[in-house]
Amino acid sequence: MTEQIERIQEMEEKLDRCLAAAVKMQEALDVFEACTDDYVSLLDYYGGGQWMQDYEDDEAGKLPADLKRGVLAQDTVYDLIQDTKEIKMQMLKILAKIVE
Repeated sequence: MTEQIERIQEMEEKLDRCLAAAVKMQEALDVFEACTDDYVSLLDYYGGGQWMQDYEDDEAGKLPADLKRGVLAQDTVYDLIQDTKEIKMQMLKILAKIVE
């Protein structure tokens, strides 16, 4: 009987962890999904000529000094694209493991 109780307690702890993780995952996915349009806009901006023009204008001092310009840093959007690719790959691996 002791073994059975320990097994149930262990499974209960696992259930609690998985339930909490599922809630956090759903919240994160909701936030991530809400940004998809913004992400696509960033891809278009970064991949098109508009980003380069803005970057060159910034380098030439044509933009206000107090303008927030993280998007013009050479690696910021690129790093986001790479991070997103890694997230997608990790999600696919997790999904494949769960579906098995």
